[in-house]
Amino acid sequence: MDDVAHQARFAAVMTAITRRLPFGLSEVVAPSLVGYLLINLCTFFVDLGLLGLFHGHFGWPIPVAVTLSYGTASVLSYVLNRVLNFRSHDDVGKQFPVYVAVSVSNYLIFVLGLTDLLSAVGVYYELSRIIAACCEAVYLYTMLRFVVFRDSPAGANGVAGAEDPGAPGAAAAVARPAPAPAEKPAPAPAPDAPAALPRRAGRRRQPPSAPASSAASFRSRCTASATCWTVSIPYCSVGLSSVSTAIR
Repeated sequence: MDDVAHQARFAAVMTAITRRLPFGLSEVVAPSLVGYLLINLCTFFVDLGLLGLFHGHFGWPIPVAVTLSYGTASVLSYVLNRVLNFRSHDDVGKQFPVYVAVSVSNYLIFVLGLTDLLSAVGVYYELSRIIAACCEAVYLYTMLRFVVFRDSPAGANGVAGAEDPGAPGAAAAVARPAPAPAEKPAPAPAPDAPAALPRRAGRRRQPPSAPASSAASFRSRCTASATCWTVSIPYCSVGLSSVSTAIR
């Protein structure tokens, strides 16, 4: 129950922060993105601190130091994003290998590859790690939301905990019985209807006549269609000539 309360509180804080974003970003940015940035910012400082400890203090090679610091921060990021941000309840045995594959691809492309490349050209190793982190942030969030946690409430909606049935508010809404409908008073008896008049034999209802303006509306539609085709033909000719010129 405490975990559910912590999850609901985290989701409420991320939603409140998203609603206060300036420049219209609240209409574009999802609360799960804000939660991802907050969680991965903390894990990034863990990664950076371990990198400085392993390479700066112990003197380990950069590939070894980067691998150990990144692996520790990745596991911590997975746990926090699964529990707090995306609130996924999927099987860890099926979900974690997918996350490992995403992390390995990110590690090879950005963390190890880009960090070693920048360090080789003379960039300070901690600064090169910061540059690589900016590149991997976009890649990791996209993969987490649409691949790893795609079946979670935040992965599907982009709103962390907006419609999660595990939240206390949702549980209270489910447990609260629906109000009984108010009884409507019985309708008053209708007065006796007058007897129907006998129909006259031989009199039939005439079908409605066609509107007199049908021919005029047809001519106007034809005129409008011809006008549209006349206007669009020059543009089509220009487009076709541009395509043929590009092909040549």
